Amino acid sequence: MNNKVDFELVSPEKLLMSTQASMVVIPGTEGDFGVLAGHTDIISNIRAGIVCVYVDEIIDRRVCVSGGVAEVSEDRCTILADEAIFLEEVDKKTAEDRLVEAQKILDQSKDEASRVNAERQVAIARSLLDAVTD
Repeated sequence: MNNKVDFELVSPEKLLMSTQASMVVIPGTEGDFGVLAGHTDIISNIRAGIVCVYVDEIIDRRVCVSGGVAEVSEDRCTILADEAIFLEEVDKKTAEDRLVEAQKILDQSKDEASRVNAERQVAIARSLLDAVTD
């Protein structure tokens, strides 16, 4: 049995990543979960958080996702992310600026729909900032 899982990260615009991984850790809505080769088939919503892609026992890539859906089968894991940001492409200042801007938009929200969207953007910005300061 192959001890790798084919992993793909897809945004609405394009395929962002396609690789073989030893394990993928995903921020599920009910908590983080790991995907290894031979995993049971599932489809799960994901929350804003960090996806960790392992090669052997080392985290090879970390990606901040804003939410989406993960589809897992025995030998494949696909994440359809609303937005994805590779952590090596972001510094602390950029993450801080994004949080300040999101908080400003939240503070100026006038209706329920804009408030909900702004709260989501604040959560994404916090996840991103937490990840780049770890």
